Amino acid sequence: MDRSKYLTVSQLTKYLKLKFDRDPYLRTVYLTGELSNFRLRQRHQYFSLKDDHAVIDAVMFEREFRQVKFRPEEGMKLLVVGHVGLYERSGRYQIYIDQMEPDGVGSLYVAFEQLKKKLQQEGLFNLPKKPLPLFPKRIAVVTSLDGAVIRDINTTVRRRYPIAQVVLYPTVVQGEKAAADIARQINRANERGDFDTLIIGRGGGSIEDLWPFNEEIVARAIANSKIPVISSVGHETDTTIADLVADRRAATPTAAAELATPVLTDTLLAIQDSQRRLANAMRNRIEFAKKELAKQTQSYIFQQPQRLYENYTQKVDQLSQQLVQLEQQTFLRLHNQVQTVTGQLMNQSPLHRVKQDQQLVSQLNKQLQTGMVNNYQRRQEQVQSLIRQLDSLSPLKIMGRGYSYVTKDQRVVSQAKQLTAGQHVQLHFADGQADAEITKIKEN
Repeated sequence: MDRSKYLTVSQLTKYLKLKFDRDPYLRTVYLTGELSNFRLRQRHQYFSLKDDHAVIDAVMFEREFRQVKFRPEEGMKLLVVGHVGLYERSGRYQIYIDQMEPDGVGSLYVAFEQLKKKLQQEGLFNLPKKPLPLFPKRIAVVTSLDGAVIRDINTTVRRRYPIAQVVLYPTVVQGEKAAADIARQINRANERGDFDTLIIGRGGGSIEDLWPFNEEIVARAIANSKIPVISSVGHETDTTIADLVADRRAATPTAAAELATPVLTDTLLAIQDSQRRLANAMRNRIEFAKKELAKQTQSYIFQQPQRLYENYTQKVDQLSQQLVQLEQQTFLRLHNQVQTVTGQLMNQSPLHRVKQDQQLVSQLNKQLQTGMVNNYQRRQEQVQSLIRQLDSLSPLKIMGRGYSYVTKDQRVVSQAKQLTAGQHVQLHFADGQADAEITKIKEN
């Protein structure tokens, strides 16, 4: 096998790259397609362009991408110009883009709409508008040193309000560096801090000429300005981001100067008219006050001042009587309350309680003595009754009627069978006793 016929992958890729680089049809390619796989990166941009049937990788280096005025978005139709080459490491061909713009509308228009939408969502267009001072002392103008804008503004201010001072902050109004320079001069005027009004502007031109006033850095400088800003950019039909952010918009530099200043002669006439009206008003007030004074001095109060307090004197008498009555009623009410409380206190007094208890003890003593006497008499009667009953049942009383009883050895003999012949017994009678001997026993 002849290995010399075989190429390495690197050799083949290098050969194909040379073919791509030398092909005149691939050096400048105009391509249209839909943006795909786009993610904004810090430097170089890598993405794809596609249509319904194919996809091609695309690269746009930092230097070329900085020239793009709009922000590419996924799915956007694009028109690009570049050259096709082969990336050796992956062996894939791709287009290296030098220019890019939206398909159908200009890139500047797309960039304008994108920034407008962004700032509108942030609320930059809806910030409270700062009022323009009526009589400015110092006016700052941010515009070109050599343009007609500053001449028109100076002429208008000298004609309308010559006592105002116009200070120019010269700036570049066209080109890549213009936006940063305009923002810097706006910030400088604010840092100085003694301006009443700030005018920014330039003359007419194409959208490319006016583009610095559509840059985000200028819009934010205007929004952050502490000085009221009048924007006068381009012609009346031109609208820039600066116009939308500014506190006021003027169609021309002359109109901007007219917005910033009053007409001195008109102001003086207005002041004179105000003076006349103030003097007339003061005279009228004085005349009215004189009439009121005369009317008051003729009133009965000044003619008969005692009538002013007659009603009050009568009312004082009535109130005095009511006060005396109220004092008496109050005294009686409090006296009754004191009597009631004193009675309650006496009832609750320990001495009063002792007296009550002593009375109760005396009463109970009497009841006890009466009860004891009654109880003694009742008991005595019961004893007499029992004595009578006992006496009626006494053996002595029975024996007094002729009865006797027999004892043997100090025991009562109640039956004949308890005795035997020859025993000695004692016979007990009512008036004495006798000894006897049993001779014979006969039982019934």
